[in-house]
Amino acid sequence: MNARKRLAGAHRWVIKIGSSLITSDGQGLDQTSLQTWVDQIACLVKAGREVALVSSGAVAAGTARLGWSQRPRTLTQLQAAASIGQAGLVEAYGRCFRKYCLQVGQVLLTHDDVSDRRRYLNARSTLSALLSMRVVPVINENDAIATDEFRVGDNDSIAALTANLLGADAVMLLTDQPGLYDADPRQSPSARLIAECDADDPKLDAMAGPTGGALGRGGMRTKLESARQSARAGAVTVIADGRGRNVIGRIAAGADEGSVLTPGRLKRAARENWIAGQRIVRGRVELDAGAVRVIRTDGRSLLPIGIRNVSGTFSRGDLVACVSPDGVEVARGLANYDASEVARLTGQPSHLISSILGYAGDPEFIHRDNLALT
Repeated sequence: MNARKRLAGAHRWVIKIGSSLITSDGQGLDQTSLQTWVDQIACLVKAGREVALVSSGAVAAGTARLGWSQRPRTLTQLQAAASIGQAGLVEAYGRCFRKYCLQVGQVLLTHDDVSDRRRYLNARSTLSALLSMRVVPVINENDAIATDEFRVGDNDSIAALTANLLGADAVMLLTDQPGLYDADPRQSPSARLIAECDADDPKLDAMAGPTGGALGRGGMRTKLESARQSARAGAVTVIADGRGRNVIGRIAAGADEGSVLTPGRLKRAARENWIAGQRIVRGRVELDAGAVRVIRTDGRSLLPIGIRNVSGTFSRGDLVACVSPDGVEVARGLANYDASEVARLTGQPSHLISSILGYAGDPEFIHRDNLALT
């Protein structure tokens, strides 16, 4: 099916609105713009679509409420501003949606909500319940308590995580840029907007180049990564300039707007998406060529015999990256052994695990059910 038709037929949407579109030069919320976004989203909901909203603006709102003249720089001040601003952001959205007799619900996510399977499933159930009641979830990272080490990421990453949680049909990333270009339009007058592309197309990486390139501007690299994660969950992603008139309605109707990135391969299982969506990798193991082939082509488990080197400090159940002999990440998975044990098992057949470790453990370092290709 044509990508634009897929957008027109999408039922469950994740819409992310960037800070440049919702704040007054970073000084508080732009109430007029906020109402414009709500007007458009309300039209979708009234038409029977489901919409989860990922919105920036909490820190800017908190900064303005505190009377500060500029965005804070220290972590504690940023967290304080986020705490105050989140309340203001949801209050503002609630006031705007009330015009349409629609309710909003605040959902703040942390890395623990992603890494812990039960909390992940609970977050999915809560979001699904809100949508079933025609409530618009306003989603953000819990910046009031998150630290750099345990952050999910920026709001583009939150949008991809939400798409994964909900099994969304489509993701809309609204920014102050028209979309993705095949070259940096600041440097090349002949740069063309990419209307449609496979999210996995390697040429998109080539455009980024070693220093960012065309995709490095305006946070486009993170939007590409978000689109790829959403594609793994089966969602179509559109990146577009949010400043146009009724842009949400036009995109949802299948208009030729922005850049559309489509899922290029079979949709991953929900559990694989949960694994791949985790952000904190505790260690890495280097595989031999045979192990790479086995997990990539045959879909089998990773055994200790296929591991050449191990690095990092991780425990059983932690997320570990699996890399090829040339250093390219090929998969991520949940370890059955901690780093010190794996170092002793490297290159050894599974039937020797008991004699090496002194107890009978799992024959696999990562079982195929806990492995996701990247």
